[in-house]
Amino acid sequence: MTTRPGGPGGALPGLSALPPLPDVLAATWVVTVPLRVRFRGIMAREAMLIRGPAGWSEFAPFPEYDDREAATWLMAAIDAAWNGLPPARRDVVPVNATVPAVPAARVGEVLARYEDTHTAKVKVGEAGQTLSDDVARVNAVRERIPNVRVDANGAWTVTEAEAAITALTRDGQLEYAEQPCRTVAELAELRRRLDGRVRIAADESIRRATDPFLVVEAGAADVAVVKVAPLGGPRRVLHIAHELEAAGIPVVVSSALDTAVGIACGVSVAAALPRLDFACGLATSRLLADDVGSPSEWSAGGLRVHAPVVDTEAAHRLSAPDARRQWWRARLARCYQVLASVTPEPLGERPGG
Repeated sequence: MTTRPGGPGGALPGLSALPPLPDVLAATWVVTVPLRVRFRGIMAREAMLIRGPAGWSEFAPFPEYDDREAATWLMAAIDAAWNGLPPARRDVVPVNATVPAVPAARVGEVLARYEDTHTAKVKVGEAGQTLSDDVARVNAVRERIPNVRVDANGAWTVTEAEAAITALTRDGQLEYAEQPCRTVAELAELRRRLDGRVRIAADESIRRATDPFLVVEAGAADVAVVKVAPLGGPRRVLHIAHELEAAGIPVVVSSALDTAVGIACGVSVAAALPRLDFACGLATSRLLADDVGSPSEWSAGGLRVHAPVVDTEAAHRLSAPDARRQWWRARLARCYQVLASVTPEPLGERPGG
């Protein structure tokens, strides 16, 4: 397979041209959405909602990401809001429950929000916790849901990951271990050591990589986790998924702790894939204590496809303070300049106008 850069301006399908910056900023809304439980070390999620001629989208890179990485998220938002979402091949996308690094005693409370779900992704390797905490949490999930996958967000060395996966499979199987180590080389070494006992899934090694296909060349993954916003939008994700599937690596579409707008976009992209061998990680809205619109309709452990919609009353209720709105507008403008340096000249007028 020929490698391709994955960031802004790479050789993957993306934006053919940018709409003018004033058009992008004209219909934006910054929100702060509270979470039910701590996730990624936060209790609230900030996001900028963008309305374009094709509908709503979301620009919500995490605050610690630099402008170049965040620009890929802006590319995704513009792609969805100006070009629309791809046609669906299915009406419902199966999804997994997401269990944060909560004590085992709280697992039932978390899973109660995921009706009829047959797969759960459990966060492990959390700073300040022990492997015994992880084992207890995973076993508490196994008591309620048959199919379990874990996500360490690159927390372990190869040796630590091997020991952890051995402990976590002592009482049952794992569907896969997601990003157990940080680097592609470490994932490849761990995969060789495990010798097929547990699948390895790559997440950060794809969405935060200069070249999302390095995991294939290195033999570092059995499964690829793809996220629409970090990878530059619906069309780029579908292209990456096609290339990965051609190399024998099935994909799982996941979210980045999105609002209802981002989730609807992710569900639409998952629904457009020719194959879905695994449940997708698109039910993270169950972790939010509020939202900017109605979540995707739940249907027997899956989410129904629908267009992103923002509820005006909810957007007002969740509106971020003025200082945060100005921070996000300035960030969007900087990221726009990154995109402008690698894409054709801005369009002279709003498409369809």
